[in-house]
Amino acid sequence: MSENLRSQIVTQGVQRSPNRAMLRAVGFKDEDFNKAIVGIANGYSTITPCNMGINQLAQRAEVGTKTAGAMPQVFGTITISDGISMGTEGMKYSLVSREVIADSIET
Repeated sequence: MSENLRSQIVTQGVQRSPNRAMLRAVGFKDEDFNKAIVGIANGYSTITPCNMGINQLAQRAEVGTKTAGAMPQVFGTITISDGISMGTEGMKYSLVSREVIADSIET
C-alpha cells in the first residue's frame, strides 16, 4: 500500500491527538496510524431486497483492504426502496435520491 499522505492529515502530529484517541476507540493500534485509511460505503438495508446482500460485499471489501495493508472504515449510507414508494408521492424522489446518496458518500 502506498504512503498514506491523505490519511496523515488526520493522524499525524501533536495537534491530531484527539483524532488518534477517537480512532483508538474503534480499534486502531499504534502501527495503524501509519496506514492509509480507506472508507467503505455500505448501503446495506433491510428495507429493500436490492440492498440485502450489500453487507457481505462490504465485509469482503473490508478484508481485502486490510490484506492490502490499509485501515478500512465502513460507514452506512441512506437508501430508498422503489418498491415501497411506488405509487406514492415518494416515487418522485426515487431518481433524485441516487444523487443525494452519491453526494452523501462523497461528503
